[in-house]
Amino acid sequence: MSHKGYVYIKIITLIIFISCLFFLMPSFMKDMMNRPVYDKLGYIPTGKIMKMALGEFRWLLGEYYTFKAITYYGDIKPKAMSGKEVEIEYYNLYKIIEASIILNPYHEDAYYFAQAAFTWDIRRIREVNALLSYAFRYRSWDFKIPFFLGFNYSYFLKEYEKAAMYYKRAAEISKNPFFAGLASKYFYESGHTELGIIFLKYMINGIKKESIKKIYQKRLKALQGIYHIEKAIKEYKKRFHCVPSNINELIRKGILKEIPEDPYGGTFYIDRHGKVRTTSKLRERGAKWKR
Repeated sequence: MSHKGYVYIKIITLIIFISCLFFLMPSFMKDMMNRPVYDKLGYIPTGKIMKMALGEFRWLLGEYYTFKAITYYGDIKPKAMSGKEVEIEYYNLYKIIEASIILNPYHEDAYYFAQAAFTWDIRRIREVNALLSYAFRYRSWDFKIPFFLGFNYSYFLKEYEKAAMYYKRAAEISKNPFFAGLASKYFYESGHTELGIIFLKYMINGIKKESIKKIYQKRLKALQGIYHIEKAIKEYKKRFHCVPSNINELIRKGILKEIPEDPYGGTFYIDRHGKVRTTSKLRERGAKWKR
């Protein structure tokens, strides 16, 4: 087939696609208007199908899906955080971001949003890692992707060798010794709270939308509280050669002035292994992965 014939086929495909949207849009909009406010994402075809159908026109649709996901999340997440009875369509939101990355893997906002939306609250770490790995096949120069992968493998999944591998890759791309230090650290150490604080500060500096930035600031405050207690436990062990039975023991011994506040509404405590936990599990109330 000649190049000219190939272009004609692409144009005809695009015209058919737009025509279908035009004829279906009125009934689709009517249906969407009758649905609850929190349920406005709905189903979309898979990214692979749309990629084959649209060809080179997929880039624009990929950017649109990213915009749609960020707008939806930026609007509904603050409502959920304020205690309103709303349900976030996490599964459909993920499918939209998955499609957007398949259609346009070069768009930085898509994978950045995936890392922000699906890790902390609903713990879909492997799904996020799959999207990051896909994007990295195309954005091989982008050190932030292996940095995110390294963080996910170390902080959430406790797979330290993989974490070290990705931190090493981030160091090679960026020439930043900070990442090299993280790579070596995760071959030998098991403490992660300080890394979480570093990571969240990094994310906050890179986020433009204020509503999403506040979500990270809330998580940062929680981790800083945990780290404060962890340092007190370390000091207690150094003095008394044992693990404190509870946080109040740290206060009685004058090591901790007061128990930090959990911004998620929970209460910090020390479990039987000496690990700092919280009754909130550092999650927003009602965060679910619902199909």
